[in-house]
Amino acid sequence: MSTPHNSAKPGEIAKTVLMPGDPLRAKFIAENFLENPVQFNSVRNMLGYTGTYKGKKVSVMGSGMGMPSIGIYSYELYKFYDVENIIRIGSAGAYSPELDLFDTVLAKDCWSETTFAKVQGGDESDIQTPSPELNQKIIDAAKKLDIPLTLGRIHSSDVFYHEDDSTDDFYKNHGCDVVEMESFALFHNAKVLGKHAACLITVSDSFVTHKETTAEERQTSFTSMMKIALEAAIS
Repeated sequence: MSTPHNSAKPGEIAKTVLMPGDPLRAKFIAENFLENPVQFNSVRNMLGYTGTYKGKKVSVMGSGMGMPSIGIYSYELYKFYDVENIIRIGSAGAYSPELDLFDTVLAKDCWSETTFAKVQGGDESDIQTPSPELNQKIIDAAKKLDIPLTLGRIHSSDVFYHEDDSTDDFYKNHGCDVVEMESFALFHNAKVLGKHAACLITVSDSFVTHKETTAEERQTSFTSMMKIALEAAIS
């Protein structure tokens, strides 16, 4: 069955989905890493593709920006398309001075001031966690590929433009190493639906050094993260 946001038919989406925020990053991965990719969704230009990687079926689909967007797409993938695993592959800003541009970070958990989990399912915790099993597959894949991987806490924010943005509060008071806008909702959806989720991100800019990547680099240059996620998806 299709949904209001996804035109895929049953069986067209793999059990494991890689989910970048940018649908053009999904297109890039499909065209450069998957064999025989077939587009299964273009509703609202939220592109989704299924192909094979080293002979195994894998899907990739954009999530859009923010928790409401990934909340919709991940819920539908889990609930209506029988997806078991979603690996978010996104970009994040670094709070930690130890992180540099293009470093790859795996979420050990995420903290947020959002009310997403409370409104969606009555969960008042401000910490959400990924699947330990899926995280271990990602760690093993990174070791296999000899790609450095940092475990860290993610700040999953509802707001991109803050009027008073004190990153020290998030870094020191909440132990957050990076900030993005999606993982809290993804982890919550996986928990309430009995599924698996992980968040693998690449540092795109730094609040410490104020260095940043270009839009094109964010779309096409985060290949270490992509390779790790693909290896984990077929393990």
